[in-house]
Amino acid sequence: MIGPVMIGPSSSHTAGVVRIGNVGRMLLGVQPENAEITFYNSFARTYEGHGSDRAIVAGLLGFKTDDKRIKTAFDEAEKMGMEYSFRSMGNASTMHPNTVKLNLRAGEKSVSVVGESRGGGVIKVTEVNGFASNLSANTYTAIIRANDRKGAIAFIASLLANEECNIATMSVNRKGKNHEACHFIEMDSPIVQTTLDYIKSLTWVIEVIFIPGSDF
Repeated sequence: MIGPVMIGPSSSHTAGVVRIGNVGRMLLGVQPENAEITFYNSFARTYEGHGSDRAIVAGLLGFKTDDKRIKTAFDEAEKMGMEYSFRSMGNASTMHPNTVKLNLRAGEKSVSVVGESRGGGVIKVTEVNGFASNLSANTYTAIIRANDRKGAIAFIASLLANEECNIATMSVNRKGKNHEACHFIEMDSPIVQTTLDYIKSLTWVIEVIFIPGSDF
């Protein structure tokens, strides 16, 4: 398998883990001050030997997969004042073998993210703040947390169509009828800032997060 340009030893246990950390950082929106990191299944048994612990910390610091500082990520985290802790869960049968969960905090901001490393540096984000997702983080991605209301999906889709944003995938999960919902939208092109600002200004929208593709 041809993987990404990376610091090894493994595309699944190192490069993919760096990318999951990067996505978590972007979902939080700022540099994490504290990270609770849980490795599951295969990761739980091998994360130290394969460097997954350094890789996830490096991703949370914003390093790319080929950054030489991955090897010294713990020292870099200390310099930047990021605290972190590791847990391992070796027998989670319902989860992918290479799964990691992140609970990140910075000031009053927090986010919970579950990611899978699929090999070759490919990842899938399966959960964000308790909402099921299916994100590759390879394309431009908008995550819109909003109150569940009639016509919301069609309204957002029409806004993107007016901006000539082609939707690659879109899924919506909600906590219940007329409760909070989360829209996960992957697109072939970015959303202009004015449209993002407009969506954020809507009274029924709680939060908008934009991930600019796979350059990490």
